Amino acid sequence: MKKITIFFALLGIAALTAITAWLGVGHVLNAMRRIGYDGFALLVLGQTLVNCLLGLAWWATCPFLGAGRTIAARFIRDAAGNCLPFSQLGGMIAGIRATCFDFTSHRRRVVEWPEAVATNLADITAEVIGQIAFILIALLCLIGHQDGARFTWPLLGGMGLLSLGIAGFVYTQHRGGAAIRWMAQFFGKHIAESWRDSLVDNIGAFQSEMDRIWSRPGRVARGTFVHLLGWLSSAALTLMAFRFLGASLSYLDAVAIEGVVCGVMSAGFLVPASLGVQEGAYVALGVIFGIAPDVALGISLLRRGRDLTIGIPVLLVWQALEMRRLQHPAAEDRSVAPPSRASS
Repeated sequence: MKKITIFFALLGIAALTAITAWLGVGHVLNAMRRIGYDGFALLVLGQTLVNCLLGLAWWATCPFLGAGRTIAARFIRDAAGNCLPFSQLGGMIAGIRATCFDFTSHRRRVVEWPEAVATNLADITAEVIGQIAFILIALLCLIGHQDGARFTWPLLGGMGLLSLGIAGFVYTQHRGGAAIRWMAQFFGKHIAESWRDSLVDNIGAFQSEMDRIWSRPGRVARGTFVHLLGWLSSAALTLMAFRFLGASLSYLDAVAIEGVVCGVMSAGFLVPASLGVQEGAYVALGVIFGIAPDVALGISLLRRGRDLTIGIPVLLVWQALEMRRLQHPAAEDRSVAPPSRASS
């Protein structure tokens, strides 16, 4: 898996370099300069609010975690996926780790690993269902645009595969014991023995947590709806960025662009930070909507700059808290190490 991740990362960097060289670095930089510091600050603020909304979507699905914990863990999960040289799976691991600690209270509520894994999986499930709905809306917005058909059928196929995948994912969560045992055995050579044994020993606790979450399908539905609002809000930020760079688009056009881009990025989830994948999607879509390629690439680079501006401070604060835990081991809660036996 490590070799595959490195290969896709190098491939993505090569694609990003090739696209930038083809368009010309000077043209891309000129497009990005148009936004100015004030415009970039507005984009960062807007994305920060969207991230808070995504954390509230998680809280809507799992209200027993508390809104403060879900918002903080969501920021960390996204920051790890966007800023570190991992695939999105690495961001999930960071999110699970962050879920075990309450950042907003001195009286910490202990969240052990089975609950942390279960709640992260439930939130990701709600987000993907919301994403499928968003991609469908984007496809409807794409109908009628010249050359838009070239994206329609691939996206429909991808959405169909995504739907089948999420259906299997939901089924696995209801019958998760065998799947978790298989994963522990498959990845056993790459994780600490104590963590592997803990994972196997706590399959029952994990399944109990999943059953508790799915016993309230209304909460999952609310979380899915809030996630859909988050996707639609992201399209508004895309529209704002295009307007700052001088491109004339409507909100429905921005929904179409953002929906197709997020669908393409989901297909390339193994590529760390979607390097090259995101840029290629923006440039290709820009042609359909009459946007100059350098402007489309500038949008992608602005998005990366925005994510880094948010993500790097989040990761630094998180690591500072982790270091404080190591310096004061007596004050650590039980969530620092995986539990040694199944808990109820």
